[in-house]
Amino acid sequence: MSDPLDTVAGWIAENVAIPLLWHLHLMQWEDLAYGWALFAIYGAVQVLLMYLICLPLERFYPIEHWPDHRVEWTDMFYTILARVGILPFFTFVLFFRVQAAFSGMLADHGVVAPTLEGVFPALYGHPVVTFLLYALILDFADYWRHRLSHRFRWWYALHALHHAQRQMTFWSDDRNHLLDDLVAALWFGVIALAIGVAPLQFPVLVLVLRFLESLSHANTRLSFGWLGDRLLISPIFHRTHHAIRAAGTKSCNYGAVFPFWDMLFGTADFTRAPGPTGDPKAPEALASGSYLAQQWAGLRGLFRALTIMEHSR
Repeated sequence: MSDPLDTVAGWIAENVAIPLLWHLHLMQWEDLAYGWALFAIYGAVQVLLMYLICLPLERFYPIEHWPDHRVEWTDMFYTILARVGILPFFTFVLFFRVQAAFSGMLADHGVVAPTLEGVFPALYGHPVVTFLLYALILDFADYWRHRLSHRFRWWYALHALHHAQRQMTFWSDDRNHLLDDLVAALWFGVIALAIGVAPLQFPVLVLVLRFLESLSHANTRLSFGWLGDRLLISPIFHRTHHAIRAAGTKSCNYGAVFPFWDMLFGTADFTRAPGPTGDPKAPEALASGSYLAQQWAGLRGLFRALTIMEHSR
């Protein structure tokens, strides 16, 4: 009996993706249509799992109660766009192409593409351990990307969109400016290429890590306990990063999945009680505007920050 997700992916590839590629004269991508469709479905399933797990936590064990939830609809749009559209395209289609070109270029010069197994032969035959090591390395890279996005004013002008939400929920994880997402995708992709993540393994890694990130944004008092909160980032730990007092270019708790990096580099804060989220200095459009209004406000903030930099030279 065939996997129902495979069946649906095959139908989407045959009846939606391939006809669209044909009309756009992009049939050179035909061989990847099924892979994109499959990981788009995985993204949709992930959104469903997020909903089934996080919604009860937010409903029965919340930190805050809000009379009006309309602003969450924009965050939902961000999530669907990212998990079902953009993320599968980047993590499977583009990464597959770039990884193939990169490996081919190295092979032309007599060099074998690097992998963790090649550097540490003891990892051969231990895919779970290798997967965890890849996750740790990518999370370490993401810690520094996130920390730097708070360090530089021009970068934070884009990242402020993520922090402007005053009603943070599990939907808020994908609430990012497109340019900020582009930087993150390039950063993540380059690191993945450098350490030899396999094309079929990369989207699975991204799906797992992003699911845990969504949980950490949930409006819930969930904690993993003294030890657990130091092994995996909980909603309480990450909410401190989104707190009003932590908004701006100097913050804390930058980690996405593992708190170890914050603990190692002195940016961890386990002491603050959970409180309101948001960035009081951010334009109102970033907090409550439509998707397009938020994207435009982010661009205006970027241009303003760059202009200030130019005048200060």
